[in-house]
Amino acid sequence: MRINQLGVDTSTLPKAMKTGTTIVGIVIKDGIVLGADTRATGGSEVMDKNCEKIHYLAPNIWCCGAGTAADTEKTTELIASNLELLRLSTRSQSRVVTALTLLKRHLFKYQGHVSAALVLGGVDVNGPHLYSIFPHGSTQRLPYVTMGSGSLAAMAVFESRFVEDLDEEAGIALVRDAIRAGIFNDLGSGSNVDITVIRRGGDVSRFRTYENAAGSAADLRKTYPRPTKLTPPPGTTFVIEESFRPHKSVVQPTPIIQSSLETNRDMEVVS
Repeated sequence: MRINQLGVDTSTLPKAMKTGTTIVGIVIKDGIVLGADTRATGGSEVMDKNCEKIHYLAPNIWCCGAGTAADTEKTTELIASNLELLRLSTRSQSRVVTALTLLKRHLFKYQGHVSAALVLGGVDVNGPHLYSIFPHGSTQRLPYVTMGSGSLAAMAVFESRFVEDLDEEAGIALVRDAIRAGIFNDLGSGSNVDITVIRRGGDVSRFRTYENAAGSAADLRKTYPRPTKLTPPPGTTFVIEESFRPHKSVVQPTPIIQSSLETNRDMEVVS
């Protein structure tokens, strides 16, 4: 209504671009497991097949990002810098709630125009913490969270299989299957599965390309026997006529060589 009162032509307003991602996180017995796919899209095109979506905030805090790639990257870089300055000032480990407050205040300040939907996970002196942060600044704390366009498929896996106090191996397997569900049921998600494990005590393990969900194209191609009808032998097609005419830029000019008689005549005229 306000735009119409200002006389702005609403038919030419820019439209939001659909973004695709599957990011998840769960609380396990002694830590946090975060997972993400690696496909970055621009509209209906795949722009990057191995995009890194799990971002560093502090040695004991990591964050998965969905939405606009530049917004998630720069937002997490800004908060990571602020947490580093705070650690140098207080000489203590970063708290997960501190990262949560900095992120939600930053996003709320921009009223959703910073397109960053985040899954924040970490372990501090108070134990493991897992939060989902929406682009407008609202947050919620849950034992398992999913976000992105493939979140519904991933949530279906969590709802059916999640139990409390999972060990690390079972937690990684559950996160992997949730990301695979997003990859196979959402066109905006794809490629590989990335996993980060944050353990009690600050130990972190990062599994970059933990699994190639779709498999290797070369391996799949080997399993397909090519029919002999699609491989015609040489000479199958009869050639009626062949011709070749080089382009003007390829044709070299023929040098003109004067005969010895003409050269002597020219020398006599000059003398």
